[in-house]
Amino acid sequence: MSTAPASTAPSTLPTAELCVDEDEFEALAEPWGRLYRSCAEATPFQSHAWLSSWWRSYGRRGRLRVLLVHSGGRLIAAAPLMRVDRPLPALKPLGGAISDFTDVLLDGAHREEGVEALLSGLYALAKTALIDFGEVRPGACVESLYERWPGPRRTLPASDCLELPALPIEGLLERLPAPRAQRARAKIRKLTALGVESRVVPVEEVESSVRTLLHLHQLQWQGRKVTSEHLQPRFHEHLLRSMRPMVAAGEAVLTEFRLDGEVLAADLTLLSGTLAGGYLYGAHPRLRERKVDVATMLLEACTRHTSGEHPRALSLLRGNEPYKHHWRPEPVTNRRFLLARRRTVPLVCAVAWGASGRQWAKRRLREGDGQRAGDARRGDGASS
Repeated sequence: MSTAPASTAPSTLPTAELCVDEDEFEALAEPWGRLYRSCAEATPFQSHAWLSSWWRSYGRRGRLRVLLVHSGGRLIAAAPLMRVDRPLPALKPLGGAISDFTDVLLDGAHREEGVEALLSGLYALAKTALIDFGEVRPGACVESLYERWPGPRRTLPASDCLELPALPIEGLLERLPAPRAQRARAKIRKLTALGVESRVVPVEEVESSVRTLLHLHQLQWQGRKVTSEHLQPRFHEHLLRSMRPMVAAGEAVLTEFRLDGEVLAADLTLLSGTLAGGYLYGAHPRLRERKVDVATMLLEACTRHTSGEHPRALSLLRGNEPYKHHWRPEPVTNRRFLLARRRTVPLVCAVAWGASGRQWAKRRLREGDGQRAGDARRGDGASS
């Protein structure tokens, strides 16, 4: 572990160190867990089990850059980053594209100290690379760094997410128009009538359940467009490695659904102190044949972990798919934070221009799709 160049504070003050060794990062599970639990803004994607497993599956040797802040022997802040050189030299959060939110961690009891020490360490690192936090959820700890950043900075829109309040299923039904709520209640009653049974998977069965989930996920999307990464061995290895410690720590829950004695669906929901995220599920095509409304079944199971003694908002995570809107979720837009110094400000401009170009291309594509759909409708009308 090497000391970050910006740390010149006396030993009585917080010190920032840069962890570049994979084994040392792997060994941080216990202090990282304490920090994670003390950070109210943390999402499941900042847990040590998730990040260390992700690094083992996706990281590149020599690129690890985890900034750690200690005070009195206690880990009070951390920025889990890695160095990338393409398309531009940058420091980006661990977790990559399979993580829906990125952030730093700040101990709630030492927040000011942690922010100042992280700022010092990150400012030193920004001398040769852009600090690029993508997919930042509103209210995240990174916002405190952005507000106080002494150099050039820029914020850009990132992915759209949808979120439901911390309510039991009946509370969510009461938010719906009466006819839609009535249909949803009928679907829930049908689950009971068919004999669908659900159970939370115990820690000792996690690996077996993850394999079942991945198999069902593949069956569910067979012959249809699917996120290709979910079919890759490295993704499977990541989930198999990370889920047991996350379930044991209360950072994830696996639920299996049985019909006629057979597991025909499985769901993985990730948990933090204030957030639950429905991350991945798999459903056998036979459920569709039995007219089971899988989305309602999964949502009802997820709400068991969002209300009660520890209320959590239910995030439907990234994506604005039409089926998610059935429950009247609130839109929540992630943001991208770019932090630089004067010598690296051209990198900020390059990223901003690139993002603007991609947004323009997406708009043109949507407009083209809309135009083609309109032409098709007019053509159908002319020929009828």
